[in-house]
Amino acid sequence: MSKESSFDIVSKVDLSEVNNAIQTALKEIENRFDFKGTKSKITLEKEELVLVSDDEFKLGQVKDILIGKLVKREVPIKNLDYGKVEPAAGGTVRQRVKLIQGIDKDNAKKINAIIKDAGLKVKTQIQDDQIRVTGKSKDELQQIINAIRKSDLPLEVQFINYR
Repeated sequence: MSKESSFDIVSKVDLSEVNNAIQTALKEIENRFDFKGTKSKITLEKEELVLVSDDEFKLGQVKDILIGKLVKREVPIKNLDYGKVEPAAGGTVRQRVKLIQGIDKDNAKKINAIIKDAGLKVKTQIQDDQIRVTGKSKDELQQIINAIRKSDLPLEVQFINYR
């Protein structure tokens, strides 16, 4: 009997990389002429980013700068869940951006459907916020990974513990 191979499908955001992206974005905001004298800032509170600026237009620019820095640091921007823009103290506006960690039940069902549609002999197991895929053939597991990568999921997934 051949040994079974497996891998885990997870969705994680590296908070240290997010923090580095925030620092470089804040330096750019500090040095840009169009942000001189504005109250623009970005903070990380637990698993949530808080963007603050003078008005919605400036807030959009802050968001664009931050997204550029996150992309450079290979932070998955699909895992950002934007809240609504709300008024804040001192005539500023604020927007909360939630960092999505883990795979929720709905997305786990979508991933399972993709795996079942592939028609390969593999087993899936939902474990809290990740999915374990096991099968006898490593080639079939590679095909599953490719099928998931090609699909249009609402969040970014990573494949870990491939054995």
